[in-house]
Amino acid sequence: MSLGPDHLSYPRRRRGYDHDLYAYAAAPEQPPLAWPGGARLAVWPVIVAEFFPLTPADRPFRAPGHMATPFPDYRHYSARDYGNRIGIFRLLDAFEARGLAVSVAMNVAVAERYPALLDAVRAGGHEIIAHGTDMNGTIDGSLPPEEEEAIIAATRARWAALGERPAGFHAIARSQSFRTPELLLAHGFTFTCDWVNDDRPWRFANGLINLPLNHELSDRQIINICQASVDSYAEQVGDAAQCLASEGGRVLSLELTPYILGLPYRIAVFEQLLDTLLARGDSCFATAGAILAAFTAQER
Repeated sequence: MSLGPDHLSYPRRRRGYDHDLYAYAAAPEQPPLAWPGGARLAVWPVIVAEFFPLTPADRPFRAPGHMATPFPDYRHYSARDYGNRIGIFRLLDAFEARGLAVSVAMNVAVAERYPALLDAVRAGGHEIIAHGTDMNGTIDGSLPPEEEEAIIAATRARWAALGERPAGFHAIARSQSFRTPELLLAHGFTFTCDWVNDDRPWRFANGLINLPLNHELSDRQIINICQASVDSYAEQVGDAAQCLASEGGRVLSLELTPYILGLPYRIAVFEQLLDTLLARGDSCFATAGAILAAFTAQER
């Protein structure tokens, strides 16, 4: 059966990009970037602190990492709850033992439900990135505009009630609509990290900054999805650091999941990886704020 003439027709289809959200800029066209202290590579760890409600919502879709078996799914729920009770403190301890401040992308529901965890993040001098409301707060193009704006507005308002005003927004599942960049700016966010099309920051046409948080190097992708060992994870991160440092002006982003890397049989390898990266001599560890400050100071 042949396809009809409208099979490849859809809104915004045209030559080149199918949107006006940002301009194309391939690696040879990008001006060089320098990181603090003359580092060739900025290492950007991001701990994700997530609250998975016992009953997942499937509209617009179920978030990655959500429970999948019949409810109430205590086995998977409690495995994820382990991350917020135990695993994340192992990760925070690993960074603080090395004098490192990192970014923590946190569902606001986590901050509301677990004040001791929010206190620990604040006490360590870590940076908070707004990670939506909870893991049922997904966004995509099928969501009515008022519902999408309600999620973003609620995220901002609930953080404000806790005395925080995060500059960055990390969407659940890195999923956005064509409206999201404008809505983020309208509600006071200055950067997002959901578009993974580069190894360095860039700007949307409306001025919002994107700092790509690499999906392929996330522990969830390598260890849970690809079923690789934690040793393989550390090797792949090391290989990425070597490549990116050789190019210069790049960011090695590490999305870290407490219920995955924070387990007792993985944390030692992760700590060894931190020591290896610290010993490189051509790299610096930085929060999103520090990376973006360097980026904006060098913009042309």
